[in-house]
Amino acid sequence: MRQMVVKRRRRRHMWIKLLTIFLLCSLTIVIFLGIQMKKKVTAVSKWDTDIERISKEYEIEQYQDIIKAIIMTESKKDNVDIMQSSESRYGSTGNIKSEEESLEAGIAFLAETIELGESEHVDLWTSVQAYNFGLNYIYYVSERGQNTSIELAEKYSKEVLAPNLGNEELTMYTYRMPHAIFYNGGHLYKNGGNFFYADLVRGYVKVLNWFS
Repeated sequence: MRQMVVKRRRRRHMWIKLLTIFLLCSLTIVIFLGIQMKKKVTAVSKWDTDIERISKEYEIEQYQDIIKAIIMTESKKDNVDIMQSSESRYGSTGNIKSEEESLEAGIAFLAETIELGESEHVDLWTSVQAYNFGLNYIYYVSERGQNTSIELAEKYSKEVLAPNLGNEELTMYTYRMPHAIFYNGGHLYKNGGNFFYADLVRGYVKVLNWFS
């Protein structure tokens, strides 16, 4: 009897230790991610004046948080095309020469997606997803309930975008982001854009609000 009591105590102590380790690891991860997000927010804030000025020119100043979230989604180290807007302006990548040009082109294209989205009566996040997919996605959603979703975006990526851009075999590639891993194991279609895009931007908008 005494041995059983001792074993139970040992098991309980073991579970307490494991739980403590788990909580400490979780806390460390949360702190690390928080620091990384804070760095992103600080980095994007350097463009506040330009974002305000250009967004007013295109009459979308109420969407400055979305513009900042797109920069947080798109910007890569040492790449001047902070909104990945070369394709929308020039039809190909690598043609943007400065961060200011990227902002100008990106905000102009976002304004175009929002304007078309409003005329087609789709939700705002359809227009945001169209920033990644192209304007035709707005028409696609307009005919299918007028609200985007990951499922609908995936369908468009698989059945329209990827095949039209040469991926008729529907080849997928690894995309190791937490939301993607939970959704489908972490995969996107080659030449199919990023069907998680609107959710990514929406997540960064929340981050901006947390740190504001």
